[in-house]
Amino acid sequence: MNAQVVLITGGLTGIGRAAAVAFAKKGAKVVVAGRRDEAGVALVKELRSLGSEAEFIKADVRKEEDIRNAVDKTVTRFGRLDVAVNNAATEGQVGPITEQTAESYAATFDTNVLGVLLSMKHEVRVMQKQGSGNIINISSTYGHEGAAGASVYVASKHAVEGITKSVALEVVKSGIRVNAVAPGPVDTGMLTRFTGTPENKAALMTTVPMGRLGASKEQADAIVFIASDEASFITGHILNVDGGKSH
Repeated sequence: MNAQVVLITGGLTGIGRAAAVAFAKKGAKVVVAGRRDEAGVALVKELRSLGSEAEFIKADVRKEEDIRNAVDKTVTRFGRLDVAVNNAATEGQVGPITEQTAESYAATFDTNVLGVLLSMKHEVRVMQKQGSGNIINISSTYGHEGAAGASVYVASKHAVEGITKSVALEVVKSGIRVNAVAPGPVDTGMLTRFTGTPENKAALMTTVPMGRLGASKEQADAIVFIASDEASFITGHILNVDGGKSH
């Protein structure tokens, strides 16, 4: 079997970075897209040290031209696009609904929802021509649950899950699978910003039946699985990797 060609948005930190490493270790050709040149170059060096053919493309998922360019450059470089992981996201402005504004809404939805929509638009465009492909969107347990003080973020992740299910139905006869992985609390920079204090983070852990934070590698392993032939009959699915938080 030929090595998978994988494009990961928001691939420079957290779950996206862990997924890039996991795919590289499986022999995939990996393209990471993000906004920081220095981090991108450093990650590509690491991926190549693992034996992967890897590239970095500077891209902002809020800008359609950047996304079109990232997808087209991937296909030009490697001839196809087998797997797309849409990971770029922001927690936005955390706080009560009375503190939210049109600007705080746009800042969150432009990345978390518009970014996924534009990414899928161009990923599907090339995958339909191939007659195959896998798209994995990164959601959250907050994509199907509520959270006080995080209404805008929660709404954005609910939207991601709705888009995932809808596009899966649109493209199912094109040989493209579309799924989402929904992490629970994972020890990343976003979680630290989201919770604000060690005490809040500790309190969040008590809501997870397994009683601990997840690891980015655990999320990456789930992403690699759902992109594999072993998951060939799975589409339109939200895979919870959350230590039992969704129950």
